[in-house]
Amino acid sequence: MTPEDLHARLDALQAAAGDDDGRKSGLITVPTDAWIESFYAEAAKPKTIVDGIRIRDIKVAVGAQEVAAILTRAEAGDRGEPFRDLLLRT
Repeated sequence: MTPEDLHARLDALQAAAGDDDGRKSGLITVPTDAWIESFYAEAAKPKTIVDGIRIRDIKVAVGAQEVAAILTRAEAGDRGEPFRDLLLRT
């Protein structure tokens, strides 16, 4: 997944979710190598430890065992909290 793919998927997921909070974006997962190569530039600097790494205000989990994916809030569970609404792309 490229950064462009990520943004397109985030927008599509948001549109498909409508008013169903459980179907909105809840967590972005990224393998470590992909994070270093391309996604790092997309992320905002964390404001606090609780905020963690975020892209468009959706929490990002980076790790060697992660696969590139966007989980809904229902799928992410506690890993995506605190949930925030998707920000517009700037």
